[in-house]
This record gives sequence, C-alpha cells and structure tokens, in this order.
Amino acid sequence: MKKLPSGSHWTYEVKLDGFRIEAVRTEDSVRLYSKNGKLLTSQFFQVALELQKLPAETVLDGELVALDDSGLPRFNLLQNYRSGNAHLIYFVFDVLVHKGNDVTKLALSVRRDLLRSIVKRGQYVDLAAWSDDLAVLEQFVRKHRLEGVVAKRRNSPYESGRRSGCWVKLRYKCGQELVIGGYTPSHLGVDALLVGFYSGSELRFAGGVRAGFSPPMRRSVHDQIKGLETGKCPFVNLPDKRLGTWGQGITAEKMKDCVWLKPAMVAEIEFAEWTPDDRLRHASFVSLRTDKKPRDVVKET
Repeated sequence: MKKLPSGSHWTYEVKLDGFRIEAVRTEDSVRLYSKNGKLLTSQFFQVALELQKLPAETVLDGELVALDDSGLPRFNLLQNYRSGNAHLIYFVFDVLVHKGNDVTKLALSVRRDLLRSIVKRGQYVDLAAWSDDLAVLEQFVRKHRLEGVVAKRRNSPYESGRRSGCWVKLRYKCGQELVIGGYTPSHLGVDALLVGFYSGSELRFAGGVRAGFSPPMRRSVHDQIKGLETGKCPFVNLPDKRLGTWGQGITAEKMKDCVWLKPAMVAEIEFAEWTPDDRLRHASFVSLRTDKKPRDVVKET
C-alpha cells in the first residue's frame, strides 16, 4: 500500500508501535491478553487496575504503548518494561463487547460512539486519535516520526485477523515484523539474524540483519533464540546461487556458517527498501516481538 484510500466512508487512526492488547472486564476482574492469547495482566497490572473503571462485561481492543521523555512511543521501552520505568498508555480503538452485548457486527462508527461513552479523556485509558483530514494526519505522523496510519471503513464490522479490504495500513517508516529462521554466530552471541516472511505455507528468506545491535543486545537475543536450534534450514529459497551485488546472499558455502532455527520467533526490522527480488536493503534490528505469531508474518506492500 503506497497511498491511503480517501473519501467520506473512510476514517483514519495513527498506527502505534506497541503491544496489541485485548482488555476483558468481567464482573470482578480485568484480564489483559496479547494478540496471540498470552495473559499479560500481572506484567501490566497498573493498566488493569485503571480498567476496573470500565462497565462490567466489556471487552476492548487497543494498543499498549510506552512513551519516552519526549512523549513518543518506543517499543524497546515497552519490551523491557518494569514497573515505574516508563509512562504507559493503553490507546483504545475498538470495543467488542459492551455491558455483556456482542457489538462486533455493528458499524465501526457506532462502536466508536460506544467508546466515547465509556472511555473518558484525561484518564489513563484514552481514545486513539483519528481525523477526517487525511493530509493533516499524515503531516502529523511524519513530523513526529510515528509508525504509520490505518484506514478503516466507517460501516465495517469488527473482523479479527482478516484482511478483507475493510481496513488498510500504510507505514511511513520502512520496516515490518519478520520471522527469525537462523543466525550467524559471533563471540558475542549473534552476529546477524537471518529473517524472512511467509508466502502461503513457505518461509522465504529476506536477508541478514547485522546492524542495530549493541553488544549486550547480541547476547540477550542469543539467549532467547538458542533453544530453537535445528539442523534444517527453514527457508525454501536458500541457498542463493551467488552472493549478489551487496554480498548479502547466502550461498551453499555460506550456509555452513549458519545456525538454523525453528521459525518460532519474530523480530521488528527497519530497512531502506525491498529489492526487486524481495530482499531487504540496509536492514537494522529494532527488537524481538514476542506478541506476534510467525505464521501471520507476510511481506507488507
């Protein structure tokens, strides 16, 4: 997606760099779940405590972000969060259940009216920003170096995990989540991660990522992936026949130096662009994404 759709039947949200969180408010408790169903209530208990203010039997969908000193979302702060070391905000952008009633089939515009009635500005939980003026929103996102914009049809129902055309997203930073299928080792642990994306049931190699690591980060990432080692390369399009213009190809000879992993972990990667043969150019590691399912990772266009 190179350009956002426009028109009165579309509405827009800032795409935030955080954890996708489903908040479930029952009669007597609040539970926070990640996109892949992991329970996060104890890790972010302060957010759960604030959500006790919601009506009973209500389920919300939103993005939990950690803000730096300048007020911008930083995923590393969230990933390494310990109580009190960052300012957390749960930006709510949808409601699934309202006071015991399933509202997922209602139009987005109706669900947003419900959100305005239950989520008050000035509280810890706040409504995600959206705007009818696309040019102003894009200018704001670029100025503040935010991740991107999501466009949604006003009359669309809630659709979990589907890409039906009722919503589209546009990143202004070149980057996306990619599956880790291996690495090249160094005395610090990881020299470069080998990453790719799914095309149907096949995992395709997209490139090696060596930049973006500090020495402690190389050791930390290695500690988190070393239990996934396997003797088989998971990428269907390796080996490469040659190293390529930038020397980033993985030939049969270079594969002897690689450690292969079961494709069970995801990393956030920034890069300059995709090459015509679907390889990353000037890639840099941002963080591990334990909240993402590897099978959901496809090449974003």
